[in-house]
Amino acid sequence: MKRLLRNSGPTMRFCSLSSQNVLKIEDILKQVRIFSNSNIIEYSKLTHDSNPLHFDLERAKNAGFADLPVPGILVASLFPQIIASHFPGAVYVKQTLEFKSPVYCGEEITGEVQASNIRQMKEKYMAKFTTKCFKDGGILVIDGEATTILPTLAMNKLEGC
Repeated sequence: MKRLLRNSGPTMRFCSLSSQNVLKIEDILKQVRIFSNSNIIEYSKLTHDSNPLHFDLERAKNAGFADLPVPGILVASLFPQIIASHFPGAVYVKQTLEFKSPVYCGEEITGEVQASNIRQMKEKYMAKFTTKCFKDGGILVIDGEATTILPTLAMNKLEGC
């Protein structure tokens, strides 16, 4: 049984839990997003990832999912988006990911990066972040760590907190 995917755009909110404009260890940056069926279609076209688990409800249910899951890497794309929106020109060096629970279209997902280590390298900064995504009142769906090179520790202030 195949399921048609409806077209609806992404819903996003950014937030910085830092009281200042300069990144410090333990600062948390967040983004809230609701993934849509059209996001999955666009992701599939761009990446050529046509895994039927994301398009065929019967296969998804046979694999143990309650509905069509959003691709985990698409959900994890929140992390570089959060970092780059606060630090334009940031270079993403490394990311580890552990997928803990599925994400389905229409669920509100909060992506969170927390600075865990910052080291100056000449005129730039190497920053490590813990990376997490949560749904439905704090259910952890992705856990990991990212390493970035930041051009500055000064953060862009974003609306939406």
